[in-house]
Amino acid sequence: MKLLVGGALVALCGPLPALAQETIRERDTAGGGALPVNVETAPRPFAEAVVAGARIQVDGRLDESAWSAARPITEFIQSQPHPGYPATERTVVRILYDERALYIGALCYDSDPSALTVLSLEQDFPGQSTRDSDIFGVTLDPFLDRRNSFMFLVNPRGAYRDGQTFNDSRQEDFAWRAVVDIKTTVHDSGWTVEMAIPWTSLRFDGTHDEQQWGMNLLRRIRRKNEDALWAPVDRRDPVHRMSRAGTLTGLRHLRRGRNLTVKPFVLGSSVSGQNAPGGAAQSKADAGVDLKYGLTPGLTLDLTYRTDFSQADVDQERVNLTRFPLFFPEQRDFFVENSGSFLLGNVTERNYRTGSSLRDFTLFHSRRIGLTADGRPIPLLGGARITGRIGGMELGLLDVQTRGTDAVPAENFGVVRLRRNLAGSDVGLMVINREATEGAPAYNRTFGADANLRLLGHMIVNSYVAGTAASDGRGDQRAARLAVGWRDRVWDLTAFVNHIGDGFDPGVGFVRRAGVRHLYATAGAHPRPRLSFLQEINPYVEGSAVTDLSGVLQTREGALGFGAQFRDGSVLSTELVDRFERIEAPFAVGGVGVPVGDYAMREARVSYESNRGRALGAELSVSGGDFWGGQRRSVSADVSWRAHYRLTIEAAAAHDDVELPGGAFTADVLRGRVRVASSTRLFGSAFVQYNSQTEQLVTNVRLNWIYAPLSDVFLVLSERRDLAAGVVLDRAVTVKATRLFAF
Repeated sequence: MKLLVGGALVALCGPLPALAQETIRERDTAGGGALPVNVETAPRPFAEAVVAGARIQVDGRLDESAWSAARPITEFIQSQPHPGYPATERTVVRILYDERALYIGALCYDSDPSALTVLSLEQDFPGQSTRDSDIFGVTLDPFLDRRNSFMFLVNPRGAYRDGQTFNDSRQEDFAWRAVVDIKTTVHDSGWTVEMAIPWTSLRFDGTHDEQQWGMNLLRRIRRKNEDALWAPVDRRDPVHRMSRAGTLTGLRHLRRGRNLTVKPFVLGSSVSGQNAPGGAAQSKADAGVDLKYGLTPGLTLDLTYRTDFSQADVDQERVNLTRFPLFFPEQRDFFVENSGSFLLGNVTERNYRTGSSLRDFTLFHSRRIGLTADGRPIPLLGGARITGRIGGMELGLLDVQTRGTDAVPAENFGVVRLRRNLAGSDVGLMVINREATEGAPAYNRTFGADANLRLLGHMIVNSYVAGTAASDGRGDQRAARLAVGWRDRVWDLTAFVNHIGDGFDPGVGFVRRAGVRHLYATAGAHPRPRLSFLQEINPYVEGSAVTDLSGVLQTREGALGFGAQFRDGSVLSTELVDRFERIEAPFAVGGVGVPVGDYAMREARVSYESNRGRALGAELSVSGGDFWGGQRRSVSADVSWRAHYRLTIEAAAAHDDVELPGGAFTADVLRGRVRVASSTRLFGSAFVQYNSQTEQLVTNVRLNWIYAPLSDVFLVLSERRDLAAGVVLDRAVTVKATRLFAF
């Protein structure tokens, strides 16, 4: 297979050793005639922080004399579109510190400041990728473990996104929020960033008089689709790949502080609609509190009492055209923050085509806590979480108590996660307990162990074994997986085998399909053709087979695909799929029955995503083919218009036209969203969804005012309306205020 694909690549792109080369014209454009560095073997850079000789006022101007004493960092190397070449625009970074904070100042020169791309003023860029905007970014690894980081990304108008990353980019946690002061200015020479990161916002070992931290810096110029980094990496690696980061020195006599924050909230709400308790409108007031405390330099304790998630985003409406349950992502901050500490399952690896994901199997899925199967909230009494590391171990402890309702009893959820890091690899254990604390005795317990290894520079091995024990458990309650992948500059190869017993039922997890053995393999390549408009192409082939536990084939799928990434950031994907399904029990799709039988199906899919950095961006997907003895034709479109960095309008539509032997139906999901930002502290959004299958209209309107660091006022209106019956099912109006106190 590798030889066959290789022959095709040679014909298209020339000899493989030339894949890393650029044309003379590209070389001159990218680096002014400079020769490129090898981003894979280039030495990791060092920088030194300098003590600030005077008080720094964070105003985005860098006009204090102390900045002139800091040593400038100026060497930025492209990771794309021309890996290894110097950045096309100059960036100068200086780093200072005092007893209170770390200060980072960046002067981002730009030959055309009027062309800066800014999508929003809203913190965390909700619904958008930081890849769609001009960005200055910094990642910090205070423990110098080359695996984990704190990350800060800011656009030219001062909107920023902060987060944590774990296991050398394997997991990202953008629910983490820090007290940080960031200001920017746009001027004739480009734009300037000035940020102060208090020591109390970071975790580090304060027992050492002299510190060395991992660090990398990013400059993104969106109109050029250019990423340039201080510590050079290949285009497939992000700024938070800390094993490829540089080192920050010169930090001395740092004091951590108490690392204690208390965040109380108060709220008032009015709930009405057909599904309201007792069918009558109700008003209520409530209050609660969250506490965060740094137990040690590496361990953080989070406590929450009478937790409320009324400000969380609503789930996106979807139409289920499969016979398996849909996976919905977690939206609630308490569970999203530090979620990487609790992962065990079909983990994905950046840049590898893994053939499955946590949407297929995850041992811990926090939506099983405090939410019904259809996404309705169950009151939380309180919870506690300890995350971080102790010695050479990463630790995750979670305990949450829910309150009982008329539909479900009160329950307690407990999770223990241990993981040992071993030179870029990790092994770990997890134990989960779910138990009723009122009514009839009932419990569900889950046990798991996993190993995620990086070998030979390009090989990954992901594996786990797991089991369940429940008060009503029966059958084969075991699960296991072994996956091996290889990804170098060109080749992408993966194979895995999964076993999931018919009685395996993790009470706080998600399993898309039980009682099966699943085999999968794929082979693909990622050459970089010597064409001015192409960044990378990706031809691939993949196949999978699913049998029941006795070895009888249930599903077989083969796919031939081709992807292309263009220099402007747009992406084209095509795929041909041949599938076989054996149905041993009838089920319904869109209200139409699918009888027992064997089904052979072929389908074609094409999608195109335009350059999202432009004012008008769109994604279009079309597919069609055989479907359960009939035909299905699907089309979806997602359009966003950035009228101004203060106003964004988004619209999406998905249409399925299905003809089956037992009947025909159409399914439509329509979504529209408007985002408005007055400043980086005051913004609002309105989100409307329509699902033709349920004939329901869902509306969510939010206003958010950040009146102090990490302190918010929310005004939220949410409504679910049954259009067929002409009634409001649920309507809630909530006012919520939070205040952060740091000690």
